[in-house]
Amino acid sequence: MSRAERDDRGDERRRGYDERDRDRARREDRGQERPRRRPMDARGAAVSAVRQVWELTGEEPEGVVSLERGDEGWTVGVEVVEIHRVPDTTDLLALYRVTVDDHGELVSYRRGKRYARGLPEEG
Repeated sequence: MSRAERDDRGDERRRGYDERDRDRARREDRGQERPRRRPMDARGAAVSAVRQVWELTGEEPEGVVSLERGDEGWTVGVEVVEIHRVPDTTDLLALYRVTVDDHGELVSYRRGKRYARGLPEEG
């Protein structure tokens, strides 16, 4: 997938978030109370973390590789291709650890290890 195609897909996904924000603002303008938000579940935390990494790095995440509930919220491991190579088995990947609170807001973010896709994990 080319960079332009990834950017187009990202724009489409971000539009969905913008529409929800507008709907929320309309409800508030009409004096309607915001519905109470329940604490975020694992799926919601993963989606929020992926969105945060995408917005911060500009790269579309490959996927979620870990998820853990902690005192500050959810800590999510998100894998991102940082350098695309041919063949793709030699891509350079990075693991980002993102913590989001119970409402999906970013608490912490950091890039952890970087590794080539085709190399076995050392342990």
